[in-house]
Amino acid sequence: MSSLLRPRPQFCRVALRPTCVRSAAPLHLSPAFRHYSSEEGGRSFKGQLYESTQKRVTQEKQEQLRYAEQRAARGGPGGRSSAAIVAIGLGLLGYYFGQLSTAKPPPITSTTPLSASILPKHDVKEVNLQAAWADFRDIAGPDNVITAREELESHAGSPWSSHPQLPSEYPFMVVKPKSTEEVSKIMAICHDRRIPVTPYSGGTSLEGHFAATRGGICIDFSRMDQILALHKDDLDVVVQPAVGWESLNEDLAEHGLFFPPDPGPGAMIGGMVGTGCSGTNAYRWGTMREWVLSLTVVLADGTVIKTRQRPRKSSAGYDLTRIFIGSEGTLGLVTEAVLKVTPKPAHESVAVCSFNSVREAADTVFRVVNAAVPIAAIELLDDVQMRCINEAGMTSRSWKEAPTLFFKFSGTPTAVKEHIAIVQKLAKQSGSLAFEFAKSEAEGVELWSARKEALWSVMAKQKNDAERVWTTDVAVPISRLPDIIEETKADLTASGLTGTIVGHVGDGNFHTIILYDPAKADERKRVEEVVHRMVKRAIELEGTSTGEHGVGLVKRDYLPHELSPQTVDLMRRMKLALDPLCLLNCDKVVRMQPPRPDEITEW
Repeated sequence: MSSLLRPRPQFCRVALRPTCVRSAAPLHLSPAFRHYSSEEGGRSFKGQLYESTQKRVTQEKQEQLRYAEQRAARGGPGGRSSAAIVAIGLGLLGYYFGQLSTAKPPPITSTTPLSASILPKHDVKEVNLQAAWADFRDIAGPDNVITAREELESHAGSPWSSHPQLPSEYPFMVVKPKSTEEVSKIMAICHDRRIPVTPYSGGTSLEGHFAATRGGICIDFSRMDQILALHKDDLDVVVQPAVGWESLNEDLAEHGLFFPPDPGPGAMIGGMVGTGCSGTNAYRWGTMREWVLSLTVVLADGTVIKTRQRPRKSSAGYDLTRIFIGSEGTLGLVTEAVLKVTPKPAHESVAVCSFNSVREAADTVFRVVNAAVPIAAIELLDDVQMRCINEAGMTSRSWKEAPTLFFKFSGTPTAVKEHIAIVQKLAKQSGSLAFEFAKSEAEGVELWSARKEALWSVMAKQKNDAERVWTTDVAVPISRLPDIIEETKADLTASGLTGTIVGHVGDGNFHTIILYDPAKADERKRVEEVVHRMVKRAIELEGTSTGEHGVGLVKRDYLPHELSPQTVDLMRRMKLALDPLCLLNCDKVVRMQPPRPDEITEW
């Protein structure tokens, strides 16, 4: 029995007067109580006293039991115990469901998947951005913090980008710093205010690299366009990000030097580092990765780092330079680059040969590469591309409208002559229709000009201002090049769209340039399907979704197929290690939040 229900000791007063005893049922007393009789058959005063006391104890015990029941019903000590138990149970239940709704962050691993990653949280409220505008004005000057609509539009996309320019992907303002120090101060403010940042240099990117998917600000490097130092004896040059490769080569030519990477016209060093680009000279000279010695980088919180010193080789620690090359502004902002340069070749020449089919042309490339002929560049233009060049009238001559290879040779005059003869023989074995080589430098420039006008000649065929050009690239092992070019060519023809093939085929890399009207849903769908099948073929042939254009927004969902989901998860962990708040060019290269169900094309 509960201690609350035990009888308490009773202290009773009994009146000392005669008691009238009536007949009643016998009372059974415990051994502790005895009768004391003073006369036979009667009960003594003591006996009556003990009997009365026992009855009172029994009655009080019963009353205490009733009272305990009533207290329980009214919420007394017993009721409070029950209520406490219920309250504790409800509390535990609430804690359990609370844990479900505010689950602990999953453990961090080397390859934490996207589904377990924490979503980026930025502050793009107008009041926050307006307050930051005053800070940026003090840093860069009022003329270099721009909110004019036309400036915002030009910094959100371009007519040749394959990513559609969306109204929600505009920056709130464009900021134009002049130095590394100013970039550092701007990033420190963005970090404190959690403002996302999109970097911009030349604006020639093709896969949606500078769309402001999170709003925020755009940092335009156009004022940082200086060659800071030329070390002729060491064959390197220090430049800011808005130096164009073409103007750089013009200045280097005065010293008998040149910088080999040559992507599209208008490209600048910042974007070239960001995409890890190459160009027509890649077969002989390699890509951007081979020509960058060191970088000065502003990190997401405004910290300034230098990836290494100027020597041609170093084994000191991690190769941070290569980590930032190809990162597309997602890991840090490049404000200076130390580039290797090389003596300009003593002699150059160009040769052109045409074929019946793109397979014959691609087969010739395979033969030349395997013969180890030291050619500076090998470019392929298909028959549609050659027709576009003729119709645009952008060169001084008319071309045979057939698949055509353009070769560039460099070296001594004797070596160049020997190499041209070898290539001519190999082309003939593959079925070339004609072979022509330049007999002078001027003639070489004229022949090569057709290759440089490829994109613009296709754009010249636009029927109206609404039509757009979708240009993209893939790369495959050189032995698979004839197969993928032939299949892609057939796919383009079957689509009914105007599309051409242009390739840096010496290293297995080629491009398609396709005209379409985005306002016509069927045309947009057709071009998307053609590009999707082209990329899928390349990956299945152990190739890559992009040889030199970069990933941006358009190619990011192909990376798990090309590299594996775990590799992409590792890239995301690297991104968050350098940019924990995901401020820098968020959503490019790797996704930072799960896609919608209809957002990814079925593999």
